[in-house]
Amino acid sequence: MRTEQSTLDVELAHERAYLAESRATLARMLDTARHRVETGAQIAGDRYTAETLGRMLRSHAKALAEEPESPLYFGRLDFDDSPAAGDHRGEHYYIGRRHITDPAAPPRVLDWRAPVSRAFYRASRQHPEGVAVRRRFGWTRRANAPAELTGFEDEHLTPAPDAGTIPETRAGSETRADGLSRLVAAEIERPRVGPMRDIVATIQPEQDELVRAGLHESVCIQGAPGTGKTAVGLHRAAYLLYTHPRQLHRTGVLILGPNRAFLNYISAVLPALGEVDIAQRTLDDLLARHPVQAVDSDRAAAVKHDVRMAHVLRRALHAKIRTPTEPLVVPDGSYRWRVSTEALRRLVEEVRQADLPYGLGRERLRTRIVGRLQRHAETREAPGPGWVRRMSHCRPVNDLLAQVWPAVRAEELVAGLLGDPETLAEAADGVLDEQERAAITWTAPRTAKRARWTAADLILIDEAAGLVERPDGFGHIVVDEAQDLSPMQCRAVARRSVHGCLTVLGDLAQATTDWAARSWAEQLAHLGKPEAPVVPLTTGFRVPASVVELTNRLLATLAVDVPPTRSLRADGELRVSPVADLPAATVTAVADALRQPGSIAVIAARHRLPELATALDDAGIVTTTVDGDNSDDARVTVLPATLAKGLEYDHVVAVEPAEIVDDERRGAHRLYVVLTRAVSRLDILHTRPLPSALGRPASAPHPAAPAQPAAATQPAGAYPIATAPGIA
Repeated sequence: MRTEQSTLDVELAHERAYLAESRATLARMLDTARHRVETGAQIAGDRYTAETLGRMLRSHAKALAEEPESPLYFGRLDFDDSPAAGDHRGEHYYIGRRHITDPAAPPRVLDWRAPVSRAFYRASRQHPEGVAVRRRFGWTRRANAPAELTGFEDEHLTPAPDAGTIPETRAGSETRADGLSRLVAAEIERPRVGPMRDIVATIQPEQDELVRAGLHESVCIQGAPGTGKTAVGLHRAAYLLYTHPRQLHRTGVLILGPNRAFLNYISAVLPALGEVDIAQRTLDDLLARHPVQAVDSDRAAAVKHDVRMAHVLRRALHAKIRTPTEPLVVPDGSYRWRVSTEALRRLVEEVRQADLPYGLGRERLRTRIVGRLQRHAETREAPGPGWVRRMSHCRPVNDLLAQVWPAVRAEELVAGLLGDPETLAEAADGVLDEQERAAITWTAPRTAKRARWTAADLILIDEAAGLVERPDGFGHIVVDEAQDLSPMQCRAVARRSVHGCLTVLGDLAQATTDWAARSWAEQLAHLGKPEAPVVPLTTGFRVPASVVELTNRLLATLAVDVPPTRSLRADGELRVSPVADLPAATVTAVADALRQPGSIAVIAARHRLPELATALDDAGIVTTTVDGDNSDDARVTVLPATLAKGLEYDHVVAVEPAEIVDDERRGAHRLYVVLTRAVSRLDILHTRPLPSALGRPASAPHPAAPAQPAAATQPAGAYPIATAPGIA
């Protein structure tokens, strides 16, 4: 035993020495990068090249400087001498978040996205892929100090005569009883403090397969809460940028989130992976051509988000194309060139049949008309480029285009449609009924410049702009919470990914908008990727089994076809308490939660928040909000149920579920979202009866909440914590 302990001590010392050398290498890389930033402008030959080079060098230096105190690597691969190891026979590689290399030596750390790193996530005892030992490292993180390497565990994938198990930190075993590595489990279960973290150390094989999908493959991930779908989407973006840097840095990568709070929450993931130049926006940001100054009625918003509006706008736009009624005559010095009415009609019809964007069609018609004039002029002499430019913009040609194919601005088209009942009736004939037309018609005519636009109007303007000319696109777009997009919002995304691919992330059970999708087939068609496969993720890594068992009961009431979730987390707590005083019970529950590590959220219907926030403030508990004034010192966030989607907290206090359900048409979906925000502990406090789908909790007192009077319809209780199944 003493000999084994000595061997482990020597091995751990060796690993710490390797870490010190790797940190020194990274420091030299950072010094070199900063030196290149300082000298790059002097090396470049012209201003554009200098700016481009400087931006690239600054980005590289910033990526190297991100999170200098984090672990440099999380694993090691030791390959055997079998043919399966290929070119890696007998080699060992350290796997981390980014490449660490010395020009004069082999790389000290390989990027997790490198081809050889795939084996770290995919190799198994059944399919070892030439890997003899997979080593995972344990770290202790300290504020304002580099992470300390405290131990490791080895997983032997191929047999060897002297293969013994080296347990983590000189004790324990390779895996837990459920089959999950102890270090992986510890990383997954680490308290949630601050923004979302990357998952490079804990990616599971089924997640890795999605992360490494090809550049031209669109994929839809139906992911239950806590299955890592958002993390998979972000890691896929990072992987594609690493694998196809030239193409994607030219065309760009876009992360679309449901709201600003969500984007703030995920904002640290990609920089931690070395990607600092990815656009992260909400769809409202993308469509913000004008400030939102008005609010639609529910009826008007529903009509404007309906896909039929795309047809109405197209009709209204193409109704502006007129049939020529007289010939075109263009003076050219002593000559006059003439194009007959019939020839002009044929040109207009040919361009119309080409089904080009309206603005491109207009320029195509201009080119065709000038081509006719040029053939006439060639009977005299060959006209040059200057002649063509002059004819293209001469007054007769411009006047003809203004008559038969007038220039159109998207705002003018939408204002003309919504502000004129006759124009709307003509464009929407057979598409919208009279009540629908009345709902979206402006009560007083306004010009485009004087319009007070609503959020839904901006979607119509974007659709109109897309009909006039193609918008700039992205090489890859990650769309999170995609189930909540309306058909018209989906079309806005599709226009920006015509020549790129999508990673569509969502959960039909969390669909909360009035126009949310009920099937992925329909939603993917609106997104322009009907062929994209739908891949379900059903293994939960974040939400405890006790919470998953409760929320799975809601699925039958949500009218969506999604598989139930199973959780690998058997360490959580779920407590359901009927109480007499919601604010007082909330204060008690939060005070109890503050005795344990991690983040805390109080989630309730919006109208309930002021009294809860006041009660917490009166009790001296510092809080923050996701849509208002924030305090960096607060561990407790108070937020409405409507902003909870996509966020995670160690401890959630869900207040009055019945109010959350009653607050909106898809209130049961919203409650499903709220209850699954907890990654360690969930308190449910209620004065009204719980929604019937949740069932009756097992009887057990909640120590953190006041007892309910005898008249209560439901006793206080704690659901038993389910035993999590192992990894198959």
